[in-house]
Parts: sequence; C-alpha cells; structure tokens
Amino acid sequence: MVEAVLFDMGGVIVSGPWEGFAAYERANGLPEGLIRRINSTDADSNAWARMERGEIGLEEFAAAFEAEAAALGYRVDGMAVLDGLGGELLPGVAEAVRRCSERLKTGLLTNNYAPMASSERSAEMAEVMGWFDVVVESSVVGVRKPDPAFYAMACQALDVEPSGCVFLDDLGVNLKPARAMGMTTIKVVDAADALAELEAVVGFPLRN
Repeated sequence: MVEAVLFDMGGVIVSGPWEGFAAYERANGLPEGLIRRINSTDADSNAWARMERGEIGLEEFAAAFEAEAAALGYRVDGMAVLDGLGGELLPGVAEAVRRCSERLKTGLLTNNYAPMASSERSAEMAEVMGWFDVVVESSVVGVRKPDPAFYAMACQALDVEPSGCVFLDDLGVNLKPARAMGMTTIKVVDAADALAELEAVVGFPLRN
C-alpha cells in the first residue's frame, strides 16, 4: 500500500539541466555530453558532488570543475555552466503533485547547490512547494542522492517505511538504491508515461 510519493525536482517537476548543458556545449564548440561526462567521473567526490553536499562554495566549485574539464583537455567556465541550470515547471507533473498531496504524504528529494529557501521563486513554483510535506535538499542536509542515507531521511521525516513509498527520478543511478530499500521506483523519461505509471501505482487519476 502506497503511503507516500517522493519526487525529484530537475527532470521531473521542472525540465532537467541537460538542455542547458547541451546549449553551453554547442555555444562553446564542446563535444556533446562533455559536462555529463565530467559529472560522472569520480561521481561521489568530484566538484559537482561536493558542491551539492554544501562542502564547497560556488567559486571553489567553479575552479575545481574547470580543473576537471582541463584534465580531459577542455576549457569550461564553471559559473556559466551553473547559469544554464534553470528549468521550466512542467504543469502536468505539478498537477499530479497537487493530487497526490490531497490523499498521500508527499516529499521532494533534490540534489541542489543552494537551499531553495534562499532563492527567488515564482508564485506558481511557491504554490507547488507548498504541496510537499517534506523537502530534503542535498545542500541543506549534506548528503546527496544516490546515498541511501538521503532516502532514509525522507522516510524518517514522513514517518513511513521505504516499502510504502513510490519515488520518481529521471536518473537510474538515483532510483537503484531507493529500489534496493524497498521503494517502488519510476524512471521519468517521458512525463506522460511516468504519470500513467504513477496512476497505476497509487490507484487514482493524476491528470486532467
């Protein structure tokens, strides 16, 4: 029986960072997928991981990220890469969050580099944030997906067992530990497909 629905932010509730990465690569004559390649190298200890755990600030991140790119033979502007991260709210998923919040516990599990409380948000996004019972941010708690401790924090805060949760994320590496803990997982590639799968799991309509 599902007691809680847990959502990732980028690539699930808002459009993912991949478009921004690709745009930066195109604009600067860099190989397609380079930024994702940098981020997947030493994934738990690289500049991006340390930034998302709040271990280093933005300037230190930029210098470290640029050094990682240079080690691969490329010149990258770390701050410019971050500037392209903004995503657009996906209305269909937002509506699903609202409907889930009316019947189940809801949580937002996001790897980020700055606490959302410190950033400006549109009224629309502020409304969506208000539908979550719990928000777990890597930059606040000092742990990031896919560390199992991150998911355990969400379960503890919601007072649910992992077996009572369904978790949506766009990255398989983040879903694997959640599934190992007993959660039902849904990989978000296409939002409509993911919502159809979520409807089947929760047993009530999530779309207009």
